[in-house]
Amino acid sequence: MSMRSVFFVISLALSAPLLAAEEEEVDDPLEGNVKLGYLATTGNTETSSLNTSFEAKYVAGEWHHEATASAINASENKVTTAEAYEAGWKSGWDFTDRDFVFGRLNWRKDRFGGFDTQFSQTVGYGRRIIDTDAHTLNGEVGFGARQSEDQLGVSLDETIVTGALDYKWNFSDTSHFGQTLRVEAGSDNTFSESVTSLTARLVGALNLVASYTIRNNSDVPIGTEKTDTRSAISLEYAF
Repeated sequence: MSMRSVFFVISLALSAPLLAAEEEEVDDPLEGNVKLGYLATTGNTETSSLNTSFEAKYVAGEWHHEATASAINASENKVTTAEAYEAGWKSGWDFTDRDFVFGRLNWRKDRFGGFDTQFSQTVGYGRRIIDTDAHTLNGEVGFGARQSEDQLGVSLDETIVTGALDYKWNFSDTSHFGQTLRVEAGSDNTFSESVTSLTARLVGALNLVASYTIRNNSDVPIGTEKTDTRSAISLEYAF
């Protein structure tokens, strides 16, 4: 046997386990992230703010599920000036490569917003309008119900229609821009939310995220602002 043949056989033997490992490798069906941001100042004014959130997505064939949760707390001179919480669940089923149906639950609580609590249950249709390596754009429309209670203790039960757009631009291997817009329109109140974010990888699975959120309720009690804005810089761990 020639030296060239020996080298070929040895190379084939060494590469076989690697090829087998590549064939067995499958995409992880679970992915998500945890964000944490904190700021404190002392001196003439003592302030502190904390924002944290969690997101997990799980894909099983044509089914995809998503769980989210977030909390915000801020104080000035030991007096709470902001306190808000949110939790959500969404399940969807793909009936084509681009089209899906979904069901969503979303709960919000804001001690200093126009509404103390809002809880919505919706079903609808979604489509992946753009789906490339650089750009993705998803759209959704739906309908359902919402139960709300404002800061005066007045309760509202409404039928709502919903719409949402979710855009992501991967402008480099380590950074991306995101923009989401969500609307819940009812007969007594329309809730809308816009979230603009910029994410840059620091090292490994650790990212730096800057975000700006605008929330609006069209009908709030007298003396309450209709629009709230939030600016945040957070560290994100992606898994």
